[in-house]
Order: sequence, then C-alpha cells, then structure tokens
Amino acid sequence: MAARTTAPEKRPGFLTQLRTLFTFTRKAFPWLPWLLIGILLVGIGLGLLVGFLIQPVAWWSVVLWTITGLMLGVLASLMTMTRLSTIAMYRQIDGMPGATGHVLSTSLGRKWQAGDMPVGINPKTQEAVYRAVGRGGVVIVGEGSRGRLTRLINDERSKVQRVASGVPVTVLYVGHGDGDVPIAKLASTIKALPKKIDRATMAAVIKRIDSVSQSLTSLPIPKGIDPTKVRAPRPR
Repeated sequence: MAARTTAPEKRPGFLTQLRTLFTFTRKAFPWLPWLLIGILLVGIGLGLLVGFLIQPVAWWSVVLWTITGLMLGVLASLMTMTRLSTIAMYRQIDGMPGATGHVLSTSLGRKWQAGDMPVGINPKTQEAVYRAVGRGGVVIVGEGSRGRLTRLINDERSKVQRVASGVPVTVLYVGHGDGDVPIAKLASTIKALPKKIDRATMAAVIKRIDSVSQSLTSLPIPKGIDPTKVRAPRPR
C-alpha cells in the first residue's frame, strides 16, 4: 500500500491576490478603477515632464523617465488601493460581534499581545470584553452596550489589578457614542498610549494574567464575523 503524501497548500499568486484585493475594494468604492487610471497617467506625465526638462533632451532619457514615472504610478496605485481596502474592511466589520478581537489580533503589531477571543462574554447579549497587554500597560476593550458591560469590565479590571499591581489599566469602549472609540481607530488609539512599563515587566504581566485567566472554550463564540472573509487581502 502506497504511503499517503500530503501536498503543501498552494498559496494564491501575486496576481490572484491583487485581483481579489481590487474586487473587494471596488465593491466599497465603485470609482476605484478611474482613480487608479488617473494615478498611473499622472505618474507617466511626471516622467515625461522630467525627461523633457533635462537638457540636452535625448529620446532614451525620455523613455527611461517615462518608465520610471509608470513604475512610480503603479506603486502609488497599489498603496492607494491597499489603504482604501483597509477602510472598506473597517466599514464592513463595524458593529459586528467579534470585530474588536479581529482588530486586536491583527493590527497592534509586535509591541502588544492580544488575542481574537474575548476574556469575558455575556452569552445572551454577546457583549464581550477583550484584553491587550503592551508597553502602555493593560488595555481592556468593551464591545457592546456600556451598561451591560459594566460587570464584565469591572471583573477583568479587578483581576488585572490583583495580579499586576501598579501597572496602568486603560478601559476603552468600541462604538460611536460619546467617549467611544470607532473600530477603525482602535488600533491607533492603543498604540498611541505612552510607554509605562519595560519589556521585562510586560512579559511578567502577561504570564501572571495568563495564570489566573479562566478558559472560555465552553462559552459560545460571538457570531456575525469571519475574519478570513472580511479581511482585505494584501499583495505580497
């Protein structure tokens, strides 16, 4: 009997990712093709202008500068489309249960540690609390109605302060009300917090909190968001 071989999963190529990114972004911004064409034309035009301004004018110089302008236009188009795709992603997941966990686990970078699973949840209303630990201390993020989040927030804050006394704890609420942080600005708000602890303290805080955290595997996961479907793919 022949041994079974498991072939590695084939990742989509650059052009496939680019096409998927374009399709995803165009759904939110129908005028995207015209914008990208305009950026390319501006790049080519700038290249031609530089080529004719450099004296003495030579055909090969004009061609080279035109190609350079085209490449810069392509780069600017990719950067613009990536930026717009991020905006489109935030618009799509705004208000969906689990969106906070998706942002915390993918957008904070290496200086912060956070997961996509909530550390506290109300199974009936799907209000959830998430936690991130970094150089700015501990950040507790509430997703849902403030009134129904009070107990979950207080429980998580008490647990953190019990095992990490002296470490600053910041509480944020995701939403569009007074004092709330929009989901699109959540990552930037957390990363803008001033550094309060060093790396060694941060590692110790993470270890202490993890040691007292209770597993939430028996609780239902908030439904309504699938990060693998709403995440805007980025070309490699």
